[in-house]
Amino acid sequence: MNIENTKAQMRKGVLEYCILSILNGEDKYASEILESLKDAKLLVVEGTIYPLLTRLKNAGLLAYRWEESSSGPPRKYYALTKTGKLFLKELDTTWNDLKNAVQLVTK
Repeated sequence: MNIENTKAQMRKGVLEYCILSILNGEDKYASEILESLKDAKLLVVEGTIYPLLTRLKNAGLLAYRWEESSSGPPRKYYALTKTGKLFLKELDTTWNDLKNAVQLVTK
């Protein structure tokens, strides 16, 4: 069994939750989201994040706006919608329950 594959699958499983959490309270553009994920040691490439952001937007959890940049082309800033905030709140509860269950099992 390939441990790297298993680790990648575990990261994928929490990626949506992490992105929604990163956007909670502050709009960000994709590069900022990627940087936050990298800082947390969640290695994600651009080819993974853009389809995920589009899927979250299409699900009504994210909205975006274009903003001019002084250092290049306009940037697309993502923000949680009202539905996204409610969804994140549910995920917070689910994550805490799952984390507690895993800690009990793995002690």
